[in-house]
Amino acid sequence: MFAAPQTEHQRLDRLVGKWKFEHKCEGGPDQPGNVSQGTVQARSLGGMWLILETEGTHDGNKWSSIMTLGFDPALGKYVGSFVGSMMGNIWNYVGDYDPAGNRVVLDTTGPKMDGSGTARYQDIVEFIDDDHWNLRSQILGDDGNWTEFMFGTHRRVA
Repeated sequence: MFAAPQTEHQRLDRLVGKWKFEHKCEGGPDQPGNVSQGTVQARSLGGMWLILETEGTHDGNKWSSIMTLGFDPALGKYVGSFVGSMMGNIWNYVGDYDPAGNRVVLDTTGPKMDGSGTARYQDIVEFIDDDHWNLRSQILGDDGNWTEFMFGTHRRVA
């Protein structure tokens, strides 16, 4: 029962490699924004899954995270997860490829930034070229509008 990578899996192969990044995050109410820098090592797990291991610093504090991405043929959706050393919850992704934007839009639900409940979020992987990709994170507000709170640029190192 070995699955074979499909076109949807192969789209993610563009992320395989080592990357340097800079993430700019908006602060919450009455909080300053911040910038994180670091590296991402992305590897393929048999052509079916992508594992992105990130190490960064923010204000001299080190953090790390692991993101998984793949495609579930039965669902017809991209799926994955995200965990980070700076948080106590896991983010589970389900999303689609947007050919017009050359991006994978990943939907998830998690705690609101103010701790008052849960909210819908999106992480968006946007392919610029073979040596550059962006990661955007946004939250759906109570007013029904999406607000971007993190933007990261990634440049290939190897």
